[in-house]
Amino acid sequence: MINHEMLTGRSTAHLSELCGPHRLQAEAVDAFHALQSAASQAGFTLQPASTFRDFSRQLAIWNGKFRAERPVLDSNSQPVDVSLLGDAERGELILRWSALPGASRHHWGSDLDIYDPNLLPEGSKLQLEPWEYEQGGYFYPLTQWLTENMATFGFYRPFSHDSGGVAVEPWHLSYRPLAEQCEHLLTPEVLKQAWIGQDLAGYAWITSQLERIFQQYVIIKAVVGK
Repeated sequence: MINHEMLTGRSTAHLSELCGPHRLQAEAVDAFHALQSAASQAGFTLQPASTFRDFSRQLAIWNGKFRAERPVLDSNSQPVDVSLLGDAERGELILRWSALPGASRHHWGSDLDIYDPNLLPEGSKLQLEPWEYEQGGYFYPLTQWLTENMATFGFYRPFSHDSGGVAVEPWHLSYRPLAEQCEHLLTPEVLKQAWIGQDLAGYAWITSQLERIFQQYVIIKAVVGK
């Protein structure tokens, strides 16, 4: 059973090696390898771009964006200077693309970002932006194949529609049997416990809005794409 430390990225005891630096829960590793094999037979080289991400890494991403030290994009993937914005405006923008520390699905060991390096044009850098995976983008054939086949192996896209919360992420796959367990365990109280003693940028705004943020940007992940 996954505990609160694992759930919020503060423990790695639930993880097994996938490949290289990439880690998932053992059941998700086996499922992804099966998905990879089927993709290979269809002519794709399915690879993870990102798998487990710990709390400290998510905290660094969040704080860097909130403090205008990292790029922040709007809903159209255009850069925004958040230094000109108040806490509420910058927080809402960041939540479109980045989870709160402790609330990322990448903590769970059930979720990963994928791509096909053989479809990436020479000299191009992976952006993990929707246009790469949508019609006309170089990963679109992979997107279509996954749409037709991933459920057979237990995977789905939690961010497949824009409901005013997290933006669409066609590269993000979730292994349903494990992810659903985590979705039911994560609560605002679990997040607040994970933040004790942490330097979380925007803490006052986040905690004042946590119930709404949780419903709009966290718990909705358990519904979208089902």
